Amino acid sequence: MITPPDVTPAPATKPPRRTSAPPPDVPRIVPRRHLGRWATAVVALLLFAMALNSVLRNDAFQWSVVGRYFTTAAVLDGLLLSLWLTAVVMVLGFLFGTVLAVLRLSANPVLRTLSWGYVWIFRSTPLLVQLLFWFNVGALYPTLGLGIPFGPQFLTVETVDLLGPTLTAVIGLTLHESAYAAEVVRGGILSVDPGQTEAAQALGLSRRRTLRRVVVPQAMRSIVPTAGNMLIGTLKGTSIVSVLAVHDLLYSVQLVYNQTYQVIPLLMVATLWYVVVTTVLSTGQFYVERHYARGDSRALPPTPLRRLRGHLLALRRRLSTATAVDARPVAGRDR
Repeated sequence: MITPPDVTPAPATKPPRRTSAPPPDVPRIVPRRHLGRWATAVVALLLFAMALNSVLRNDAFQWSVVGRYFTTAAVLDGLLLSLWLTAVVMVLGFLFGTVLAVLRLSANPVLRTLSWGYVWIFRSTPLLVQLLFWFNVGALYPTLGLGIPFGPQFLTVETVDLLGPTLTAVIGLTLHESAYAAEVVRGGILSVDPGQTEAAQALGLSRRRTLRRVVVPQAMRSIVPTAGNMLIGTLKGTSIVSVLAVHDLLYSVQLVYNQTYQVIPLLMVATLWYVVVTTVLSTGQFYVERHYARGDSRALPPTPLRRLRGHLLALRRRLSTATAVDARPVAGRDR
């Protein structure tokens, strides 16, 4: 009987460890130094620090007065009314503007011409003129009635009793914003590839369902950025209703400084509140744009936290690379 030889397996050898350092004969790569970029950044930061210092250390701003009136009941009531006006005007403006946009894209020439005329009229006149016109509409139509067209009226009401300052502001701002919203919605609808509508019609979808399920979700990518800008513009535009004695944020601040004669600090109170609310709306606009950007060929924009994390990781990687390069032995040092 022949027994096989005792073969002992050789111990496994570990592969040589790879080092990230390049061989000594490779020349060192020095990154390009952007001196102009750094110089511009230093000058910009210096100017910003000078401007910030002039604002914070200027006694004329009376920051103690600003802090005292920042959360008073009168200011907060005016802020709530400004926010309420902004929300109501944007909702009604885009509802009416969407109808106008659909009419402008209609095959009916009468509806298309009338919607175009509406947009033309309300975009051609200043907002202040429109508000003053609606505020004095009682001089043209003392009474408003409900009845048969060109026939008897069953219900009449005095215009002065019906249209107060707040309702006049809502009507004027809504009619003004709807003209711009119509163009925003129309531009978003036209930005959708016509092949999407043709594909939906080939599948047997009705025109209304195609508009609601296919066209509008894709058009929102173009509508949302402009609508966000309109929202911020409407928030700031509500300050113009102070000429109608509507107790918005600016008018509430004006009532206070007309009694205390502290004009600058009270205007700073209104300015800071506008900045705070605009920042919140801009943040919401970013996440809404990110939501509707899903399914696009481009990557979703990173959130601020992810962008900050990416900058920190890049800085850590750059520091580790610089440390490894500085620790590498230089050829010919020991000779």
